[in-house]
Amino acid sequence: MSDIVDRAMALVEESFIASSGPGGQNVNKVATAVQLRLDVFALRLEPAIFNRLKTIAGSRMTSKGEIVLTARNYRTQEANREDARKRLTEMLEEAQRAPRIRKKSRVNRINKEARIKSKKNRGTVKANRGKVDW
Repeated sequence: MSDIVDRAMALVEESFIASSGPGGQNVNKVATAVQLRLDVFALRLEPAIFNRLKTIAGSRMTSKGEIVLTARNYRTQEANREDARKRLTEMLEEAQRAPRIRKKSRVNRINKEARIKSKKNRGTVKANRGKVDW
């Protein structure tokens, strides 16, 4: 794990809430869903990483700079906690990866000439089409 992920896991606040979904009557009695809150400003991220994280998080980031993740796919608190932490880790790691910059391709002279020649040939084929005059 990276330094940012380690710092984030130390700052995460967990709360358990009542869940819907699988579990039958158990969901009415036990708070199995987990809600993670992470204050992104406390991480002190570089502006580029912060902007990528903001884009990735989307509506899961509040106006106060908190990422709120809710996990309720599983029947146990432990499984939901693990799921939420895994999703948060993936989000942070993806934000750290800078996108690859696209480089313009360069076509050499021979390939340019070949391309133009093939276009000319195609043009003559199309020009020769039409009604035949006997």
